[in-house]
Amino acid sequence: MMRFLIVGGGKGGTALLGTLLELDRVRVTGVVDIDNHAPALVEARRRGIPTGDDPAPFMEEDLDVILEVTGENAVYNRLCRMTEKSGTLVVSGEVANLMMHLIEEKEQWFEAWRLRQLELDAIVNSTHDGMIAVNASGEITLYNRAAERLTGVKHKRVLGHKITQTIPNTGLDRVLDTGKAELNRPLTLPNGKKIITNREPVTDRKGRVIGAVAVFRDITEVLSLTQQVTDLKGMKSQLQAIIDSSDDAISVVDAEGRGVLINPAYTRLTGLSPEEVIGKPADTDISEGESMHMQVLKTREPVRGVPMKLGPHRRDVVVNVAPIIVEGELKGSVGIVHDMSEIKGLTQELDRARRIIRTLEAKYTFEDIIGDSGEMRDALENAQKAARTRATVLLRGESGTGKELFAHAIHNDSGRKYHQFVRVNCASIPESLLESELFGYEEGAFTGARRGGKKGFFEEADGGTIFLDEIGELSPSTQAKLLRVLQEKEVVRVGGTKSIPVDVRVIAATNLDLEKAIGEKRFREDLYYRLNVLPIHIPPLRRRKGDLGALAHHLIKKFNQEYGRNVAEVHPAAIEALSSYVWPGNVRELENVLGRAMIHMHLHTRVLEKEHLLSLEPSYPVNHSPPEAAGDGEKDGRLSDVVSHAEEAHIRRVFETCGRNKTETARRLGISVRNLYYKLDKYRIEPDSSSGQHR
Repeated sequence: MMRFLIVGGGKGGTALLGTLLELDRVRVTGVVDIDNHAPALVEARRRGIPTGDDPAPFMEEDLDVILEVTGENAVYNRLCRMTEKSGTLVVSGEVANLMMHLIEEKEQWFEAWRLRQLELDAIVNSTHDGMIAVNASGEITLYNRAAERLTGVKHKRVLGHKITQTIPNTGLDRVLDTGKAELNRPLTLPNGKKIITNREPVTDRKGRVIGAVAVFRDITEVLSLTQQVTDLKGMKSQLQAIIDSSDDAISVVDAEGRGVLINPAYTRLTGLSPEEVIGKPADTDISEGESMHMQVLKTREPVRGVPMKLGPHRRDVVVNVAPIIVEGELKGSVGIVHDMSEIKGLTQELDRARRIIRTLEAKYTFEDIIGDSGEMRDALENAQKAARTRATVLLRGESGTGKELFAHAIHNDSGRKYHQFVRVNCASIPESLLESELFGYEEGAFTGARRGGKKGFFEEADGGTIFLDEIGELSPSTQAKLLRVLQEKEVVRVGGTKSIPVDVRVIAATNLDLEKAIGEKRFREDLYYRLNVLPIHIPPLRRRKGDLGALAHHLIKKFNQEYGRNVAEVHPAAIEALSSYVWPGNVRELENVLGRAMIHMHLHTRVLEKEHLLSLEPSYPVNHSPPEAAGDGEKDGRLSDVVSHAEEAHIRRVFETCGRNKTETARRLGISVRNLYYKLDKYRIEPDSSSGQHR
């Protein structure tokens, strides 16, 4: 037992005291410090170790080592002088700390080695295979629990003993001599058990044999596993042969939901090979929908007629799935898959045909709108400004002026041009269907409602634009629901209660006098203000006769392609003849007139003459007079044009008589100020900007 004296009761002395007390074969005889309350002295007294303020009294006992940890050279030198004759070793604090560090490191390495040995023992003893290892002398150094179980010999009897004396015929002595491995060797143990063993030599870095190890397994278990695999393969082959003969697509999964079997009909339907399904999760083949296999495995209840999409081609199918229960234990589930793509395709074709009738992809741009008159330039400028906003647009103008063309162009010039453009002619859809078509419906909302419900036009146009043509033809109830959509930006399907948010740009169009309809209670005033955010008035053709030439040249290019003609120009006389007509049908009527004329022209004629127009039926419009002539006494003008011309002239006269005061003008005419604003805008009657009167 080595005796230590610690001189210095500070932090270093305290650390050394704690370390020395943990070591075997070491005794601390005392702790010295001039400070009676130093931490090391307090700890020493607590542990019953003598303390003091002078090392001299402790010299009377034979000391092996004095640890000086005060850090003062004078104290170290004094201790050296005091121990010159006694032979006691005086160690400075730095050297003492280094010694303690080395001791601690050794303890840490030893503890790590001990834990590693415990881990290795746990691993070796947890394996199902028996293990025996010997050193170069043939003494057993490793013998796990599986070896005990297989040989019937306890490890206490063999560890440290020669392998040839305790367990003969292991062959490990032969491997030590030859240094060669012996693999898959059969062996019968003394207890009669047959095993398969692998023997390997253990060599050092120089290749010298320093031991050998044997790993062995009971051959009975191997044979049992082999038989189980054979039985499983036989069962699988038999089941595969049964389902391969079915024309219905069949899918089988195990109790964990992993694919076990599919038949050729399944591969033909889904396009998935067995390698892509077998062994994979039950939802591997699903493109859309939830796995019915997993639902059945969870509930143990069959499911019938569930629609979903399968495979990379998203084939529409209906599945029936039932659990496989053997002796009360769930073994998996089997699904029968029916192809519904053909029926689905026919349904989609019908839906597509309906959409084609009621909707139209936006295909026109502002470049397709021909016109350079002042009124047309104003309309185009307003439309281009509207395209750059999200605001609702109301297109106003007579039938045939090109309102739909403007709607297309606004959509294609907006940030929504890559999304859906849905056209709805509010006058062409029966009132009984209009609401469900606009807003959609839920399943069971009415007799004949589609399973799963149906999106309305507003949902289809989400992110894009919806063009509501003939908006003035909506019934009051539909107007109220449309107002909610415009206000709340959401729709509620027929038969539903859930609000569905939609992001839709609304472009409405009408050729009706909405102000008059409001006065007659046929159109909601609040809806009018919602729609009339950005009104655009498209002038009739009779008010932009200067565009007739450009329009005619644009249209003959179109008809050249459609009718196989080669007309290059329109004769000025023909343009003059066209200009003499009032065009109640506007551009649509002009299109029909030119189309008929070109059909009757010879194939190689390159100039459209006036005679080509006059050669048509006697009632051709060029024989008619413009509205101005009708107002001057001509009798062959259309009644609507005569009335319109007379109304314009009367309004102008009263407006000027009243000094351009709109309030007084409306009073004398017997109409509302709002209606007067509309008519002034319709006839392009501009007030004097210098007037200070109420406008």
